Amino acid sequence: MAKIKNQFVTGDHIVYPKHGVGQIMSIETQEISGLQLELFVIRFENERMTLRLPTNKAESSGMRRLSNQATMDQALTTLKGKARIKRTMWSRRAQEYEAKINSGSLVSIAEVVRDLFRKEEQPEQSYSERQIYEEALGRLAREVAAVEDILEDEAIKKLEAVLKAA
Repeated sequence: MAKIKNQFVTGDHIVYPKHGVGQIMSIETQEISGLQLELFVIRFENERMTLRLPTNKAESSGMRRLSNQATMDQALTTLKGKARIKRTMWSRRAQEYEAKINSGSLVSIAEVVRDLFRKEEQPEQSYSERQIYEEALGRLAREVAAVEDILEDEAIKKLEAVLKAA
């Protein structure tokens, strides 16, 4: 428990599986139902949301540091791979894609982006496919932008260039 708390400090960028990249604004103590709880106050700029997460729940919630270069390289290699589209109903695939996006795994998110990416000459995506693709691309781009210290728009252009070259 103490290990996790000391692992993160104010100002750190982190990844929270359900919301993506956020920044720890502070670590504060609040009294809730008579108990003193130490909380990470995490700001997710993209969602315009602030999350208060008990420090002792950080590990079980899946909160993690930004990916290292090896994981980033593995995600980019995944983008270059061949799309794997299962022959199951769209509703089932959509659930699987959402689960991958919310897993917080950079490589899993890259798989969703790769599988749903459409080149110019390919048929148009359905509305729901486009929504999931954009959600996954945004999540991936925000982490790339945070790791490489670039703007999110630049990260999206970089990722799309990798996808178009594949």
